[in-house]
Amino acid sequence: MQVSRPVQQLQRFDWILLFSALVLFAFGIAAIYSVELSRESADFLLLKKHLIALGVGTVALLIMANANFLQLRSYGRILYLLGVVLMIAVLIFGSEIRGTTGWFDFGVFSFQPVEFMKIALAVELARFFSERARRRFGWKEIFGSGALVAIPVVLTAIQPDLGSAFLLVGMWVILMFFAGLRWHHATVLGVLVVLFAIISWSFLLHDYQKERLAVFINPDLDPLESGYNINQAKIAIGSGQLFGRGLGFGSQSQLKFLPESQTDFVFAVIAEELGFFGVLVILTSIGVFLSRALLLAYRGNDHFTTFLAIAIFGALFVQMSVNIGVNLAIFPATGVGLPFVSYGGSSLVMSFFMLGILESVAVRLRPGDRMERTWYN
Repeated sequence: MQVSRPVQQLQRFDWILLFSALVLFAFGIAAIYSVELSRESADFLLLKKHLIALGVGTVALLIMANANFLQLRSYGRILYLLGVVLMIAVLIFGSEIRGTTGWFDFGVFSFQPVEFMKIALAVELARFFSERARRRFGWKEIFGSGALVAIPVVLTAIQPDLGSAFLLVGMWVILMFFAGLRWHHATVLGVLVVLFAIISWSFLLHDYQKERLAVFINPDLDPLESGYNINQAKIAIGSGQLFGRGLGFGSQSQLKFLPESQTDFVFAVIAEELGFFGVLVILTSIGVFLSRALLLAYRGNDHFTTFLAIAIFGALFVQMSVNIGVNLAIFPATGVGLPFVSYGGSSLVMSFFMLGILESVAVRLRPGDRMERTWYN
């Protein structure tokens, strides 16, 4: 009996990848529900908006998984230019939230263009590197791809949103590593980064950004202001112990000691209320998701497929690492959420769209597919 095309696609879904993302979302919605319990209005508005974003994200996932992701290669430049236009427009017409002009506010919902830019840049960089995959990797490829990254990074930094700017740079660096970045390239780039950091500290960074970095090095410099968030996150994580205080019973989140508990520090909420067990499930799900993304990249039967999967892996890996690192006081506070977990409509929808791209790759691979690698020599 012949099986219909939609059924065939469902059978070829990477269900492990999908399940790991849904586990992350489930923990996130539980944490958001817990945070909402502490609000005086108790109207659960954030929870309702997040569930609506889930519905939109699910539609985006299904549409993208059913579409042929290879068509994205033809629209790489258009998506990139659209992303740049949106990044410029938000600086002119956008709304300021927590000191960052990075959102279009439409009343009922808001949209953050940098989330779209992550996907647009991933597609454009995948196209760029795939077209040059048979050439010798050198400075031409580094500066060519770097120019593509520099424009959205500068526009993001102007908002200012250094956390998101760092994510875009991180995705680019990971792509270059897989493309064939050599040690002498990395050394020169490292020196340039140090010089740029010195210039940024002297002329580009705002006072509050300098203060964040100084407090990160020594939280005792300002424990009640700049160092407050990180200190409260550490207290929340430490108090969770093995199985946590229970959902809705975390003192740091319920008594509002932990700011931005539904976004930047949702990991700390989960650690406090669900304990080491909850953290273990979160980290395991993240590890499974990222490893499946890398597996799809490895199995890709053309360079664009491979680089696109790596770009998505890189974007999510950097963002997940930075968010958890901030909660653990490994990185300075950046205002970056945890994909699939933190509250945020734009982030959730775009995360599910990236998941849809990976699923589109999965359903179009045949068992045993693996490209004969022709990387940069």
